[in-house]
Amino acid sequence: MKKIKMEIYEEYAEMLKVMAHPIRLLIVKHLSQNGDLNVSNIQELVGIPQPTVSSHLAKLKRSKVLKSRRVGTEIYYMIDSPKAKEIIKILFGE
Repeated sequence: MKKIKMEIYEEYAEMLKVMAHPIRLLIVKHLSQNGDLNVSNIQELVGIPQPTVSSHLAKLKRSKVLKSRRVGTEIYYMIDSPKAKEIIKILFGE
C-alpha cells in the first residue's frame, strides 16, 4: 500500500478552512471568473460594504489564497493558489 502524504491533505484542509466563509468563497469565485479585480469591482459583485470586502481580502491574502498588485492608487487582487483554483473548479465547474 502507498504511504499517504499528510502534508498535501493538510494544505487542502487549511485552504478549505479559509475559503469556507460564504463571502470569501464568493470573492474567490468572482476572481476565478473575471481575473484581476480591485476592491470596488469586488464590492459591486458581492454587494457588501467596502470595509467588509477589504477585511475578507486581507484574510485571503494572509493565507496566500490571493495576491495583489498596485496600479497607481488602486490595488488589484488575483488568485495566487493553484489549490484555490482547483477547489473553485471542483465546486462550481469553472
